[in-house]
Amino acid sequence: MANSSLQFKTNYAVSNTIEPFYKGGKVQISKDEKYIFCTCGTRVNVLQIVTGKIVHSIEQEDQEDITSFALSLDDEILVTASKALLLKQWDWKQAQCTRSWRAIHNVPIASMTFDPTSTLLATGGCDGTIKLWDVVKQYCTHNLKGSSGVVHLVEFHPDISLLQLFSSASDCGIRVWDLRSSQCVCVLQSHYSPVTSLAFTPDGVSMVSSGRDKICTVWDLKSRTAKRTVPVYEAVESVVLLPEEEDFSEIGVKTKEIHFITAGSKGVLRVWDASSARCVFAQTLPSASSAEGSEEVGEEYGDPRSLTYCLPLPSSLRLATVTAEHNILLYQLPSFTTQQQFVGYNDEVLDVKFLGKGDTHIVVATNSSQLKVFELATSSCQIIYGHTDTVLSLDVFKKGSLFVSCAKDKSVRVWRQDPDSGQVCCVAQGSSHANAVGSITCSRMKESFVVSGSQDCTIKVWDLPDTILETDFDMFLLTARVTEKAHDKDVNSVAVSPNDKLLASGSQDRLAKLWSLGAPGADLALLGVFRGHRRGVWCVQFSPMDQVLASSSADGSIKLWSLQDFSCLKTFEGHDASVLKLIFVSRGTQLLTSGSDGLVKLWTIKTNECVKTLDAHQDKVWGLHATRKDDRVVTASADSNITVWTDVTEVEQAEEQAKQEDQILKKQELSNLLHEKKYLKALGLAISLDQPHTVLKVIKAIRQGEDGAKQLEKTVLKLRQDQKESMLRFCAVWNTNARSCLDAQAVIQVMLTHLSPEELLLYQGARAHLEGLIPYTERHMQRIGRLLQASMFLDYMWQKMRVTGAPASMDSQDEEMDTASLQVPHPLFMIDKRSGEGGDGSREQGDGEERWNEGVVEEDGGLEEDTNFPANMEDDDEVSITRKASVSGQRVENGQNRKENGSHPSGSEESSGDEEEEDQGDQTEGKMAKCQIILSAASPPPLQAITS
Repeated sequence: MANSSLQFKTNYAVSNTIEPFYKGGKVQISKDEKYIFCTCGTRVNVLQIVTGKIVHSIEQEDQEDITSFALSLDDEILVTASKALLLKQWDWKQAQCTRSWRAIHNVPIASMTFDPTSTLLATGGCDGTIKLWDVVKQYCTHNLKGSSGVVHLVEFHPDISLLQLFSSASDCGIRVWDLRSSQCVCVLQSHYSPVTSLAFTPDGVSMVSSGRDKICTVWDLKSRTAKRTVPVYEAVESVVLLPEEEDFSEIGVKTKEIHFITAGSKGVLRVWDASSARCVFAQTLPSASSAEGSEEVGEEYGDPRSLTYCLPLPSSLRLATVTAEHNILLYQLPSFTTQQQFVGYNDEVLDVKFLGKGDTHIVVATNSSQLKVFELATSSCQIIYGHTDTVLSLDVFKKGSLFVSCAKDKSVRVWRQDPDSGQVCCVAQGSSHANAVGSITCSRMKESFVVSGSQDCTIKVWDLPDTILETDFDMFLLTARVTEKAHDKDVNSVAVSPNDKLLASGSQDRLAKLWSLGAPGADLALLGVFRGHRRGVWCVQFSPMDQVLASSSADGSIKLWSLQDFSCLKTFEGHDASVLKLIFVSRGTQLLTSGSDGLVKLWTIKTNECVKTLDAHQDKVWGLHATRKDDRVVTASADSNITVWTDVTEVEQAEEQAKQEDQILKKQELSNLLHEKKYLKALGLAISLDQPHTVLKVIKAIRQGEDGAKQLEKTVLKLRQDQKESMLRFCAVWNTNARSCLDAQAVIQVMLTHLSPEELLLYQGARAHLEGLIPYTERHMQRIGRLLQASMFLDYMWQKMRVTGAPASMDSQDEEMDTASLQVPHPLFMIDKRSGEGGDGSREQGDGEERWNEGVVEEDGGLEEDTNFPANMEDDDEVSITRKASVSGQRVENGQNRKENGSHPSGSEESSGDEEEEDQGDQTEGKMAKCQIILSAASPPPLQAITS
């Protein structure tokens, strides 16, 4: 398939991640205007404005959602309130909780704010009460009751000497509280819906309030009356006063009277003259058509561009707004030009592609009508307006500056990025599909055409004008050159071959089809159908090197198809759910696939093997794309995370090679140390290599040397604490094996002897290791106990043994024991088994069989005095037996004579005295021979020899 010298990829590592940092709720900017504080579930994230990076994340330990927070005006103290009814004070720069106390509110806190001195904290609860806290002395100073419903707004008067607090609840009134008397001194009534914000003039004489009743009211705080009501014709969420000392003449501010900015449901910032109740400036939205739509239908259906917060940055003369889609935008005053844009929450990410000449940007399609273009170096975002419904799919042309999109609004759009400024604008639009357009692809050789697949089961080919790269402001209207009814169900994917001559389509009808694009102006011609998937086909891709098509399906499989005979060449199975996207990497020799299980898998086509599984997402991975250099991959998931992966195959191989070289050098050094008997260094080196078997070899070498026990004790005690921890961990493993348990017990004995229990428990994992030693040690003790019992049984067996040989002579010289091995071809002894017949000890074995003399087998009682074995006998001692041939021969002869004479075994009157004397002599000789056997036999080997 490819050059044999091609390096296969083995792994990717995460190099960049774009995560959600704001999911709704309060937003506050630090006084130094460097950081933005915003809530994200159980966390308060601190966003650095310059870099766009999250520098701190303060998270609740109880995993309860944060309902409100407040940052002191000196930027030192952060207080959070959670659903657990706890207030926590944080040192946010260190992300440490310095104090926690239980709020006296019976329900969660809805709003909170600090006074100008940063010592008093006011909290408004959902129970209609307001409480004030002294954060320095740490006690509750006031408990203000009287509001009805949720207290969603609390603000201190800027003049702290007045000690006044303003609040608003569900009753739509603005209450003024005197903190000296803890009484409500006035209720300002003007609004007919909840009051959303309050803005005070620097001198504290006037105040502007806004509400969702589409009016703003200017108040005289001295007389506590309404000076003017300004109709703004939209639900206002936030109001900000323009600085009086600045020149805003370019936006229509002619006088020094009060002017304020409103942000509301229409998503447009407006500047109003409080004295004349006239709008002097209205912001122009990026898309005129979208702005008109928001003017007309935004009030009824809601506009995702509607604003929820408007925050001033007076030092830098900027303004921050927060949209309903959790985007934070910074504008420069007085021109109201967009300076920075941060995307707080992407919702479900449906597609992602690399963009730019050097793949420096990514374009993202989310569950929204806006496109988002991120610069990877700074994470700054550009929000692109144009589509009127959710964007479903993206594709990028070869040069990287032109890309296309399709959406549920039944349209396709072509966009161009300026290579210098990075700004993106729409240059072409086409709309003729009858249903949502779910897939789109573009030509590969040059910017000549676009192909779209729709839920109306059709495929359309759109030709692009030659001047599309040179146009600046003109937008081309595209018309479909070819429309083909391609499938019986939704078209999920379309792909163009590298030579722009073939087109592949995949559908929910479980089929993939191959089409011929032909010459410009020609219709699509069906070349073949790929059948084999059991569920709908989600993605099709051409190989960049071979005449092969790859397809992925909801049945969890990936298939490779031949373009010659449309047969299935290979099938890859490994995903547990639908395979949503696939791309070729490594010049067509490997595949990357993403699925509904949140996994990304790397496959080698030649071996059908999944070489790596990348797990960084918690939901469906809809987006998957690689750079033109094939060194990075971007994935996007329904969990709102976008992850950029870097190929680390060469890095890991270099590290592995360096590691192997280092291991070889260390092993050689270890061998030299053992040879030189430098056991301490050898043991430390073996531990650093983390090789328990090598450490065990060193321990054995130490124990086998001269004075091994003392040497081992000396060596182990000189180890560092971390090395002793490793030794204890190794011993727990060695102790499980009978071959290495003695070495483990020797090391443990040294530690338990010289280290106190308190010191041992300080070791990492010491408790678990020691507990693991106990059961195996008990098992070894039981084994030794069984060996002791077996050795005692050997003693018992020796007591029951008898010699079964014939004595050669009765001479006294023959009574000396001859050294003879127990390994003789004939049995030398037997176990006494009494038949119970008579008292002479003789035994009959049947008619006509040989009868044994009673002197051959002795009574059990005759063994009692012969059980004392020599204490110094070793394993290799041999049993010495003096065979008394003459005695034994005489026994047999006498026995035969008795049988022939018919004498009774017990001895009758016919027996002569000589025969009795001979019988007594035979018994004496038998006892002597038996005693010689016992005394000269080897005693059982010692216990240590048995256990080894």
